Amino acid sequence: MSECCVVVADGARARLFALQEVELGEIGPNLVELSDLSNPECEAAGKEIWSDTQSGRNRSQAGTHAYDDHRDSHRAELARRFASKIAEATTQLVHAQQARRLVVVAESRMLGHLRQAMPVSNGRPLVVVELAKDLSKLPAQELHSHLTKAAILPARALNL
Repeated sequence: MSECCVVVADGARARLFALQEVELGEIGPNLVELSDLSNPECEAAGKEIWSDTQSGRNRSQAGTHAYDDHRDSHRAELARRFASKIAEATTQLVHAQQARRLVVVAESRMLGHLRQAMPVSNGRPLVVVELAKDLSKLPAQELHSHLTKAAILPARALNL
């Protein structure tokens, strides 16, 4: 079990971590990845979703009207759906770990979607810390280092 859980996400991928204490004489605490979610809808190429790879917005020829095929709203809906899946997995992780602290790190648009979708509290006090940054591709130790520099996680040190 862990006192602190960390979620790192962008529009295509989310990684869920727990901050785990170490035995005496080891360097820690360690950020351990417990789950990795992907958004296959976001990863699909434009040709797989739209018949025309170029948006029609602002394209017009003499005598015709430009149109908006609403790709931006479609992408936003895909991000909202993925944020909902992330929130569900995060809620399960927080309860399984009996965490008292949750760190959510995501690029700003995804962070907004996560904020709306995240009903993690289950009557138990939970401190939520947010960081608007895309760190989803970093290895666990580099992520831990970034969060330590931002004074969000404790530094790794020898446990005496």
